[in-house]
Amino acid sequence: MKPSVFCYTLGGKIRDMHETIIARRLIGEAEKQGDVAGITLEIGELAHVPSPELVACIRQLVPGWKLSWKEMPSMVKCSGCGFTGHPTVLERGHDSFLIACPKCRMLMPDVVAGTEVKLVSVEVRD
Repeated sequence: MKPSVFCYTLGGKIRDMHETIIARRLIGEAEKQGDVAGITLEIGELAHVPSPELVACIRQLVPGWKLSWKEMPSMVKCSGCGFTGHPTVLERGHDSFLIACPKCRMLMPDVVAGTEVKLVSVEVRD
């Protein structure tokens, strides 16, 4: 059985946060391929967890793995003016974001891309 690992402390309390859950799921999927040497990820700009936090967590859980990642840009469709493209990111926090249409400034247009976390490839040892 693997020891429990917690990725962040908050106010002195150790917390098993959702980036840990996402990281463990990615690690589990990778391990189905064999003895993992490294993984490559695509992390959406507006994914549930900001990419630096997820990457730091994975590195803490599996320090021996080579980790490559690319942040994928977000895309929105504005119901107010019809704009489709990259939003203006007004605020980005842990588990939250505030975006606006760059054309008409409407808050929270529909996000059509950039929220996914994808395991793109797994490098296994021979």
